[in-house]
Amino acid sequence: MFELSSNNNSDEVSINVISEKQINFEDSQEESDSSINIEELTKLLDKEKEKTSECEKKLKHVLADFQNQTKKTQSDIEKGVNTKVDEFMLDFLKIYDDFIRAKEVLYDNKINLDGLESILKNMDSLLKKYHVSQIESLGEIFNPNFHEAISIIVDPDLDDNTITKEIRKGYISHERVIRPTLVEISKKG
Repeated sequence: MFELSSNNNSDEVSINVISEKQINFEDSQEESDSSINIEELTKLLDKEKEKTSECEKKLKHVLADFQNQTKKTQSDIEKGVNTKVDEFMLDFLKIYDDFIRAKEVLYDNKINLDGLESILKNMDSLLKKYHVSQIESLGEIFNPNFHEAISIIVDPDLDDNTITKEIRKGYISHERVIRPTLVEISKKG
C-alpha cells in the first residue's frame, strides 16, 4: 500500500509504503478497543440500571409515606373539627333541653306556646342540618355504648336491662355518640 502526503510549503509529494501487517495491526487494535468499550459500557449500564431501580424503590416508599401522612393529616383535621363541633353541640343541647323543659312547664300552665314552638322548630332544623339525632331508648335493652343507667327498678314483668324511662335524651352525630341517654333500667328482682 502507498500513502501520499504533501508538504504545504512545497510542491513535493512524498510516497510512503505501508505494509499489510501495519494495516491489520491497526484494525485489530480498533476492534479490541471497541470490545473493551462495549464491556465497560455494559457494566456501566448495569450499574445505572441498579441505581435507577434503587431510586424507583425509594421513590415508591417516599410516595407511600407521603400518601399515609396525607391521610393521617386529613384524619387528624377531621377529628379536630368533629371534636369542636361535638363540644359546641353539647353546649347547644343544654340550652335545647332548657327550652324543652320550659315548653313542658308552659304547657302544664296552659300558656300559649306558639313562639316557643317556632324557636324549637328552628333548633330542630339546626340539629338536623348538622346530622345530630336523638337516641331512641324507651323499651330498648340497655346498651352501654348509647346509654348511661342512673337508676334501677324491680319489675318481674320486664326482661333484665330493659329501659323503662329516659331521664335525659342522648344524641348521635355522624354515627358518634356525643351525649349518652340517661336512663332507668329494670331488673327482674
